[in-house]
Amino acid sequence: MTSLFSLTHGATPTTIVVALVMFAGTTAICFTAWRRSGYRRDLGILEAVRLLIVALCAWLLNQPEIVQEFQPTEKPTLAIVWDNSPSMRTRDVEQGSAQDRLWSSRKQAVEPYTKAEAWRALSERFQVVIEPMGADGDRTRSDLHQALESLAEKYSLLRGVVLLSDGDWNQGSPPVEAATQLRMKKIPVFTVASGSPTRLPDLELVSLDPPTFGVAGKAVRVPFVVESSLPREHTVTATLRTSDGESISEEIVLGPMARTSATISWKPSRVGDVTISVELKSHPDETERDNNSLTAPVSIREEQLQVLVVESYPRWEYRYLRNALSRDPGIRLACLLFHPGLDKPGGGNKDYIAAFPPGLEELSKYDVVFLGDVGVDGEQLTAEQCRWLKGVVQHQATGLVFLPGWQGRQHSLLDTELGDIYPVVLDATQPAGWGSRTPGHFELTQSGRRSLLTKLVDTEDENLEVWEELPGFQWYAAVERAKPGTDVLSVHRDTSNEHGRLPMLVTRTYGTGKVLFMGTDGAWRWRKGVEDKYHYRFWGQVVRWMAYQRNMAKGETMRLFFTPDQPQLGQAVALFANVMEPSGEPLSRGEVVARVVSPSGKVETIRFQALGDEWGAFSGKFVTEEPGRHAVTLACTDTAATLETSFYVQGMADERPGKPARPEVLEEIARVSQGQVLNPMDVEQAVKTLQALPDLPPSIRRLQLWSHPITGGILFVLLGAFWIGRKSIGLI
Repeated sequence: MTSLFSLTHGATPTTIVVALVMFAGTTAICFTAWRRSGYRRDLGILEAVRLLIVALCAWLLNQPEIVQEFQPTEKPTLAIVWDNSPSMRTRDVEQGSAQDRLWSSRKQAVEPYTKAEAWRALSERFQVVIEPMGADGDRTRSDLHQALESLAEKYSLLRGVVLLSDGDWNQGSPPVEAATQLRMKKIPVFTVASGSPTRLPDLELVSLDPPTFGVAGKAVRVPFVVESSLPREHTVTATLRTSDGESISEEIVLGPMARTSATISWKPSRVGDVTISVELKSHPDETERDNNSLTAPVSIREEQLQVLVVESYPRWEYRYLRNALSRDPGIRLACLLFHPGLDKPGGGNKDYIAAFPPGLEELSKYDVVFLGDVGVDGEQLTAEQCRWLKGVVQHQATGLVFLPGWQGRQHSLLDTELGDIYPVVLDATQPAGWGSRTPGHFELTQSGRRSLLTKLVDTEDENLEVWEELPGFQWYAAVERAKPGTDVLSVHRDTSNEHGRLPMLVTRTYGTGKVLFMGTDGAWRWRKGVEDKYHYRFWGQVVRWMAYQRNMAKGETMRLFFTPDQPQLGQAVALFANVMEPSGEPLSRGEVVARVVSPSGKVETIRFQALGDEWGAFSGKFVTEEPGRHAVTLACTDTAATLETSFYVQGMADERPGKPARPEVLEEIARVSQGQVLNPMDVEQAVKTLQALPDLPPSIRRLQLWSHPITGGILFVLLGAFWIGRKSIGLI
């Protein structure tokens, strides 16, 4: 790099005239004073200093500057940046004639620009560098802003940038901000857009959300979502395959230009870890076929859920519920009957217990608790037991089901801590509820039609018909309304009040647990004509839905559960742990940590915080950064217990093939940076456009003498010398 020096002034006619007048006037004054002194030598020197000071000020008034120009001897850099993110794998670039039409990927369309031979004609003027953005090719996000911003820092003599992309960005600041910064540095960005701005005909499997675990011999519902960009309705075959070689196919009707949710039921036959995949049969008009399948792991285990049913009178609902639960091989049932005709609480066979669990360690063993027509009095529940129930729901993910009856004893629970988690507001003026000779019926809400709890058959239309035809009930609880934050699954078909239809089936999440309210004791009538077909399925689904989160991972003295159970990339995962002493009592205080190993081998340690002193509950948080299986080891130093499990992070975040291109983003980058949009099919014309770029302007450094500190110092010294000289010759 060579440099040239020159002295320039920022003078104007006014400053020149003022400077000349100052100098001429001062010259006359100085000469007159010297002459009057008889041409004394010392006074002549003093007047010369005065004239020098005024001359310097007059010169500085014209803003003198030393300008240094640096002429670069190195070649300026031309950066060719091509997008290597997953969206560039989308096959939506048309090539060939109408008869022999072919579809290539966006990456293939810009590939001629990524060859060094394409830019050989520019090698005499520029140093051409070609580099990818997102070089690993496995990223799930793309950051155009960072890719552009880093170029100016990386290359000191950057003359221009050619950006080859589809314009899709989903991370970082808007790329137009980086374009603005490049414009301020006089670095234009030339963009080459690749891909179709409108989505071509495509079927995409958007998500696959199986449960974290399933039970051997029990049906596992595997929900998934398909997005169709086809202009008309289409029936597609979805096939579920397992790592054990099983295969199940379902026909799914997809709406035009819409998302469709569907499920496939699969009954695993063995215990162990299984990988399942769902694949869509491709459509003849489909251009992108790499997004038609997804995989996910499922842990299959033996099931033994602990359920406690507490009731007063052995009404029909209780008898059939007890039969349904006791005959379920995956449930260990315990019943407690507060029958006034019995000498003491308990029951008559092995399913019964003699008393309510005496402490938290015993109550914590139950995954789901059913409270029938029982309340708080001297012979039934106590306020302390109600506090325990609220605590295990809130902190230990226990499920709680309220089954009120005609005696109205559950009204007394509202005065205890259970009143905080009760899903509905009961009518205190009608504790015995309402009975009628004319049967009442359930009517599913929109939430109820989507809920897994109310799925009595597999298809939505058939399920709605089943609920409409279920035998009616002849008693229901007097409910005013559902509380805020609850989910009403079913209402009374015919009865309403000022708040609307009476809620009959209501759920809510409280803390880490789930609560359900059943507003009638007539579900046992569903057996009419079909035996246990609907009644057993409903209560079995209720128990497993409530116990699902609590049983994600458990050991002898530890339990770990997390939400959401199938997190997406970049999502925060809330981790909850229950830790017990070796004696079975909840650990009040202790150090609980989780070691999370990501698929890449990255290890992160999470320290849990205690949630209270008596529940053995701890919580932590983890933010997902990688898709795939994450291994988790939970450990407690106080009890020396460990628990190993895993969770799967879905890798279908923002960046994936199949989405429309965004050429408007590239057009804005080119416009703001004063570049151009180049034709992706004409490399030669692009080379000619870049060849016309002017040379880099010389780098200029200005030394402003009129405001420099050294100049001020010189003036200060001269003024001091002038003042001292006047004193020395006796003028002051």
